[in-house]
This record gives sequence, C-alpha cells and structure tokens, in this order.
Amino acid sequence: MTSPADASVLTLTTLSREELRDRLLDLFCEAAYKEGDFTLSSGQKSTYYINGKQVTLHAAGGVMVGRLLLDKLPATTAAVAGLTLGADPMVTGVSIVGAYCDRPITPLIVRKEAKGHGTQAYIEGPALPPGTPVVVLEDVVTTGRSAWQAVERLRQAGYTVDTILALVDRQQGGGEFYQAQGLNFEALFAITDIKARYAALSQQA
Repeated sequence: MTSPADASVLTLTTLSREELRDRLLDLFCEAAYKEGDFTLSSGQKSTYYINGKQVTLHAAGGVMVGRLLLDKLPATTAAVAGLTLGADPMVTGVSIVGAYCDRPITPLIVRKEAKGHGTQAYIEGPALPPGTPVVVLEDVVTTGRSAWQAVERLRQAGYTVDTILALVDRQQGGGEFYQAQGLNFEALFAITDIKARYAALSQQA
C-alpha cells in the first residue's frame, strides 16, 4: 500500500472527498496514533495517544485537513479560529485552501494567555466586525475544554460562535459537553474509526 505521506499535493487536490478522507485516516494511523500508557493534557490516563500535529503539520496532511474542513464550514462562516498550539496549522490550512477555492476564510489564533506586550490581545489575526460568524477548530477532542476556552474568548471579542469542528473525537465527553453548551459539533473521525483502521493496517504489515 502506498503511504498517504507519499501522495503529491497536486493529487490531493483532485481526489474525491471520500478518497481524501480515507487517505487522511491512513495518515493518522501511520503518523499520529500510538498505543501504550499515556497521560493526557486533561490528566486522564489512556492506553493510546493521538498527536494531531503529526498530521496537521505534514504537507499532505495539511492539504487534506484544509479541504475536508473547508467543506464542513457552514455557508455563513467568515473565519475559523482555535486555541494555540494545536489549532494553529488547522486554521492556516483551511484559510489557504479557501483562498485557492475562491472562498475567503480569515484565520484567527486564540492565545491561552493575553499577549504580554503591545496590544495584550488574546486573539491574533485581522480584526473583524462584531457579530462575524466564526467556527472553532480543534485537532483532538477529549473533554472539550480547550475548544470551549477559544469559544469564550471569541465571544468576548464580539464574534458569533455556534459550531466546533474537530479532526478526532475521542468520545470521552467532549461532544456531550458541547451539546450542553448549545454548540454544534462534528468530527471527521471517531476514535473507533482510527482504532479499526489501525488494527487492519497492522494485520497487513
């Protein structure tokens, strides 16, 4: 099987959405998913770990993420944002792919703490009018608290946020948390998708 990492960027721009999703799933299994004993940023223990940045900071991965997430954005979306560091390459990727597709999407990065100098801003990126519809992006969702922090900062800045898009849902309460907050939530993959594909690829090896 050809590694998704070997795919040319030109090829990735012509694949169907279904083919693109399959290749992105393979890249997650190849580069981001590990099994073992891990402690997550939430403090929870886990028998597996997903380092989403191994995909979003990969050239082919960035193109695939950008294309697939761009397609998921509501029609009214003017900007995408996310909490640094995990969402940084995601918002950039979506914005760049959007530019090539003649769909301008402004990228915004939400700091965990206010900038210590200059404007002391929490949000980096072009200033947009109050009420601008913004979608929050997250790589891997566990409890949902990281993306929620971005939602709060964006709303405090006057933006309208009602949707969160993620790459992977670990199915450990994040989706339910977002629902309780009145947010729409969708992930490209559930953890069950990744585990099943990882097991299948391991058998082929």
